[in-house]
Amino acid sequence: MASPRREEGNSRVRYLDTTIAYDMWSKVYDTDGNFLQALDSAEIEALLPKLVAAIDSPKPWTLVDLGCGTGRNTVRLVQIPDSHVIALDLSPKMLDVARKRLDGADTATHETSRVTLQVFDVLNAAAGASSPPRNADAVVSTLVVEHVPLAAYFAAAAGMLKPGGLLLLTNMHSDMGRISQAGFVDPATGDKIRPQSYAHSVADVVAEAARHGLAVASAFEERCVTEDNYRLFGLRAKKWVGVRVWYGGILRKI
Repeated sequence: MASPRREEGNSRVRYLDTTIAYDMWSKVYDTDGNFLQALDSAEIEALLPKLVAAIDSPKPWTLVDLGCGTGRNTVRLVQIPDSHVIALDLSPKMLDVARKRLDGADTATHETSRVTLQVFDVLNAAAGASSPPRNADAVVSTLVVEHVPLAAYFAAAAGMLKPGGLLLLTNMHSDMGRISQAGFVDPATGDKIRPQSYAHSVADVVAEAARHGLAVASAFEERCVTEDNYRLFGLRAKKWVGVRVWYGGILRKI
């Protein structure tokens, strides 16, 4: 249910349940110029190979895309041979977009890779219609933990991993989160739509991860928008020059 509306500039702001918000966002998620998504995709180019190199369990692997959204990382994971990919999201409509993206992806040369798409809500994992995966070799989860309390998130993520399994995590930086949060403009109404959001710091993430048996395997890096790089991520990045907006790293279940 929407919270009471207020004014933000010339746009009304509507705070919605995260599932409802992302179902709506699915229509424009990949086309609305989200600069943080563009930055995250660039960083994954370096982080994902580190993750793959650090997996020390034998193939075939089970790889989980936790909070897969429209499947931008899922299409990368299905290119890894001898793997089964499980893509999870709380938004059925985001999964519909991901399914179409995967149908159009060139995965024919990777016949041993398989993908399963599944509705999954971290906050209601125990009561969900589908059981969470277990004994995964690695979980990839990008720009997700912003929307979930840390204890619930890490209970779910750690529960999916086998001992020694890896979690690649990225998120909106808390410096950005204290100023703003994820959201989009509904093209049908012009309203700004915002789901539930939390400003989790790197220190908070590392500390809560440790409470669930996850230790840092590859140090968390932070990214700031600068005058030199904002053009790489779209015009919407310009107002964030000088602000740390992103962090990411890899954790291992011990």
